[in-house]
Amino acid sequence: MPHLVRSTLWLGFFGLILVAWWVMYSMAMDMDVDLLGRPGEMGAAMAAMDPRMPMYMPMANFGPLFWMWAIMMAAMMLPTLVPTLRSYEDLMISADGTRAGWLGVISGYLIVWVAFAALITGAQLALLYGGVIDMLGIPKSNVFAGLLLLAVGGFQFSRTKEMCHGVCHSPMIYFLGHWRTGFAGGVRMGLGLGAFCVGCCWGFMALGFVGGVMNLAWMGLATLFMVLEKLPQIGHAVTKPMGVILIISGLAMLVWPFIGGM
Repeated sequence: MPHLVRSTLWLGFFGLILVAWWVMYSMAMDMDVDLLGRPGEMGAAMAAMDPRMPMYMPMANFGPLFWMWAIMMAAMMLPTLVPTLRSYEDLMISADGTRAGWLGVISGYLIVWVAFAALITGAQLALLYGGVIDMLGIPKSNVFAGLLLLAVGGFQFSRTKEMCHGVCHSPMIYFLGHWRTGFAGGVRMGLGLGAFCVGCCWGFMALGFVGGVMNLAWMGLATLFMVLEKLPQIGHAVTKPMGVILIISGLAMLVWPFIGGM
């Protein structure tokens, strides 16, 4: 019976991830954008709309935009939680962890990322109404995109990144230092782990404003990288090289208008 419960919960967990990705794909198709976030005729018309026009546009209103980001958080961040959940399962054998606590960790983690979804929704609306990005979250200026790439790339070398990544990379140490039992204890630990995870990965969410927030290819690539960052064997080996790639990309974005115009 314990094995049946474990299998059922893991299947439900991965099923939730698949549903989140399917919803994101369906939303992208409804907005007439391809997997790279490039708009078709209808998508281009929507992107060109002025958000201050007196009509209802989902991507210019907090509620629909917030749910889009919340679903995106589930699609992108739940896969990165697998090593953490495996670590918790190890403590179900050596300590007094329970399946209720396991579910609590997931719940606390999601609460933090949904809160971050609200924060980044506000940021997107500010950028939209400020004329920095269009309705699909695509930047209107290479300067903004380049500076954002440089900022996120530079963050990869910061002490904050190192500290937050250390917790995400070695969740067992966090569990041992903050161990709580039961569902409520799991939620509490999930909140803490989620906060460190936001501190580690916020930049990759913000980079949605470089290629467009509905760019499913970027979402998949960012998810893969964040999963690799948390793997015990290679996590520390990929963080700084990615920072170098982002910085080079940012510089290229800034100088391209000058080179391309020659």
